[in-house]
Amino acid sequence: MPEWGWLCVIVNLVCCVFATVAVFMLYSGLISQINIRCGSPPIKSITFAYKFKEGPYKNCGQLFTECYSIGPKLSYIGVFYDDHKEVRGQRCRYVVGTILSEGGMKPSEELLQRCEESGFRVYSFPEVTHVVTTSFPHRTLLSILLGVRRVYPRLEHYIKERKLCAHPFLEIYRGGQIQFMVPLARQADFYVPEVCRVDRRQSVGERSDSDTEISGAESNSEYSSGSGILLSDSRETSPSSSATHTEPCNLLGDGDRRGRSSTPSSARVLNQELHDGQQMKGDVPGHASPDKESLVVAAGIRGVVVGGEE
Repeated sequence: MPEWGWLCVIVNLVCCVFATVAVFMLYSGLISQINIRCGSPPIKSITFAYKFKEGPYKNCGQLFTECYSIGPKLSYIGVFYDDHKEVRGQRCRYVVGTILSEGGMKPSEELLQRCEESGFRVYSFPEVTHVVTTSFPHRTLLSILLGVRRVYPRLEHYIKERKLCAHPFLEIYRGGQIQFMVPLARQADFYVPEVCRVDRRQSVGERSDSDTEISGAESNSEYSSGSGILLSDSRETSPSSSATHTEPCNLLGDGDRRGRSSTPSSARVLNQELHDGQQMKGDVPGHASPDKESLVVAAGIRGVVVGGEE
């Protein structure tokens, strides 16, 4: 074959590779339309098995793999509580779980037993009438990366533009879709107990550090002396002691001393809402006061979004 013939073969192969990659990215959702709306949630009340984790959001894939072992055909959920641009990666809090039942139905005993054996805890989220939500196709692994990169910046713009109080950020994986959802009401009910424990632990640690700077005393003794403050996470807690959630997690009063960033944490958001008279009653969407900083947990919450994770 003449030399130009080999050149044509190589060019054709390169074109085929590029065409294949382009089709794969398009199929994964590269240019899929994103319609963000405010209204009814994509899910009803749910009961789910979960594990809580502190650390960079980019490490959440391991927990999704563990969830797959419980039920390959079940839907999955991720809940992300902190803005990684304001909170150090090692202190970001998130939950990954498997949805066991929806709409008030009880999960099967077989599923509960499987969760217990795998070290998962069981919790419930209520159904609310108002959320910020959108969806993205979940067809390949690349769909997750594209969805996170494309959806969160738009969610952030939508929430800030309308001065909404919306938190935390949920991702539901089911039916070939990634459904993004941010509650506008009853937000406290979407915080698992471990988040409260971390808030208290960090508050105690920061107060202890402050006392050390003033008096020169050791902070370790104060940090470790509080009864019930330093609790192990769900992977080290016996699953048999967990129960389906019946009361909202009490976040009030835990966050004002943290002062970690200008963006409120879950506790600080709720305290500020009460202070400004913006606490929502029932399932009515909350709006921050126009003359105050919008009470929004910033989007771009996953570590792969906009500049990466700290």
